[in-house]
Amino acid sequence: MKIKRQKQAKKTISFYKYNFSFREPFQILIDGTFCQAALKNKIQIKEQMPKYLMGEVQLCTTSCALKELGTLGKQLYGAKIILQRFQVRKCAHLKDPVPASECLLSMLEETNPHHYFVATQDRAVTDGLKKIPGVPLLYIILNTIVLDKPSQASLDHVQAVQLGELVSPAQQQSIRSLKEEQGISQKDGERRGKKRKRKQSNPNPLSCLKKKKKKEGVATPALKKTEPGEKKKRSRHKRRKAAKGDNRDAPVVIST
Repeated sequence: MKIKRQKQAKKTISFYKYNFSFREPFQILIDGTFCQAALKNKIQIKEQMPKYLMGEVQLCTTSCALKELGTLGKQLYGAKIILQRFQVRKCAHLKDPVPASECLLSMLEETNPHHYFVATQDRAVTDGLKKIPGVPLLYIILNTIVLDKPSQASLDHVQAVQLGELVSPAQQQSIRSLKEEQGISQKDGERRGKKRKRKQSNPNPLSCLKKKKKKEGVATPALKKTEPGEKKKRSRHKRRKAAKGDNRDAPVVIST
């Protein structure tokens, strides 16, 4: 049974690696309910989690999850001690804490950009994260850690990418790296989209010159108008008459 469970986990991890760009070390968000179940079932999270996921892990939580355990009293004191050993990731509720379930879902956002695994026993969290594509779910059942199968939202997202309707996270990352190599940033794209305003230029100095006045007394010859039905006369230039002393055309007389 253990070998079969590990094979299924390996298949699920490869699904998230290939389709959602998950890489080691795997980041696992843990809440108080998971720690309480691990304490009850005598599961060493730090030892068993890397073995089950077959890779390096980073166990982390949020300040809201820690504060929630502190308000629940002595019954969850042991779970609080376990949770305090993990890394605390910054959330948007430092001043105004919210329930752990709400905080974990806010860390995932809409597409789980930080590639978190979520380890919880809270039903409200599991129902919420199944609507977000690319979120692996871990829970404890029958004294063992179990990695749930990909949700329907994750399967639909992968199918849409394969049909060309969406861009996968891996393709988005490759596009970003190519833009960085070419020196193209997002600001440059915004600048190209905006139209540049033309600066107001000074008028042409030649257009500002005063017009020259025509000299008085000099009249321009008026063109003759042709009456209707009358043909236009062509003006011919007469040849100049030969000078009186010019006898070029006279015959030459040779004396003997």
